[in-house]
This record gives sequence, structure tokens and C-alpha cells, in this order.
Amino acid sequence: MQSLGDAFRAAFGLVVSLDPDLIEIVSLSLSVSGVSLLLASLVGLPAGAGLALVRFPGRRAAIVVVNAAMGLPPVVVGLLVYLLLSRSGPLGELGWLFTARAMVIAQFLLITPIVAALSRQVVEDLWVEYADQLSSLGAGPLRAIPTLLWDARFSLLTTVLAGFGRAIGEVGAVIIVGGNIAHATRVMTTAITLETRKGDLALALGLGLVLLTLSLGINALAAGVREFGARWEG
Repeated sequence: MQSLGDAFRAAFGLVVSLDPDLIEIVSLSLSVSGVSLLLASLVGLPAGAGLALVRFPGRRAAIVVVNAAMGLPPVVVGLLVYLLLSRSGPLGELGWLFTARAMVIAQFLLITPIVAALSRQVVEDLWVEYADQLSSLGAGPLRAIPTLLWDARFSLLTTVLAGFGRAIGEVGAVIIVGGNIAHATRVMTTAITLETRKGDLALALGLGLVLLTLSLGINALAAGVREFGARWEG
């Protein structure tokens, strides 16, 4: 096994030289998480806004379920998707198990409740502020959804970034449904787990550096969006 110093030097070398294996893994991670986030945003943002504004029987129960789903254990989600996509499962004929599509489904299920729950709170708070004004213009709750989503775009972008952060750092579900197959379903988190077990600290540390940089970048971007939004609205 490499010494820690040698491993760090080798890791920096892999990152700086844009090692093909590292780039392949990072690219797959970003594409899987990006597609998952796009789908989760398309579903979660309007769903959250609907929960905030539309009154219907069982609304409180739905809100409780969505909030609880924010803490879904990734391995449980992975197991459910595995059962759905396995040969004996209802969607087994699709042949998606151990593919990037399966990982997208798992991440979608994990981050959609986060986007929906956080956007519900944002839109609900905004509705309290603008309800009288929008109602006077003839905009009921349903018609107000696009307006409020647009007005809350900076806060909602922060919500979306939170979902991306959860997706890019997830390991439990994707390793179950993706199988961590080289050149097919190996993403940063699963590769770090595997390479650490193998003792290849250079690649594990290199991927860890990239993942840490992405995490810091996401948090910095979220903070910047909040500050820009506050100045814009002020």
C-alpha cells in the first residue's frame, strides 16, 4: 500500500493530468446526477407548489409523507428499485438493472421529495405575502403557481442545488442498482469505496478531491444565489 504522502501526490497528478479513468467516472457521475436533478425538478417544483397552494382532502397527510420521504434511507430506495427492475420484477423486461438508467431512477426517487418539500415551504411563505394582491388580480392558487415559482426562482435554485448535492454524494442506492461496473455504472462515490478497499488510494483520493471540490462549489453557488436574490429583491 502507498504511503499517505505518495498517495496524495499521485492523486493530484491524476487530477492535474486529467486521467482518462478519473474523467470517465466524474463525467458519468455528473450526467447521472444531472439527469436525476432535471427530472426531480420538473416533478418536485410544481408538486411542492401545488401542496403549498391547493387545498384538498389528505393534504396534511401528503405533506407529512413528502417531508418524511426527505430522509429515505438510500439503501432502501436502492432495494426497491432493484426489485422493480430485476428480471422477476414488474419492470424487468426493460433490462435497465445495472445501467445508468437505474441509477437515475434511484437518485430521482431520493431527491424529488427534497425538492418538493423545500419548494413547498418557499412557495407557501410567498403566498402568505402575496395572496391578497394576486387574488385581487383574479389569480387563484392554481393560476398563481407559475407566478410564485418565478418570483421565488432564487430561493428555488438553492433548493435545486441542495438536491444536486444529495445526488452527487449518494452511494447506497446507486451501488445496489448500478452494480459499480467499470466503464458502465461506476460513479465517484462507488469508485471511492471500491478503490479504498483495493488499496488504490491515489484514484480514491483523486476522486475524493473532485467530489469535495464539487460539494464546496455547490455550497458556494447556493450562498451566492441567496445573496444575489436578496440584493435583487431589495
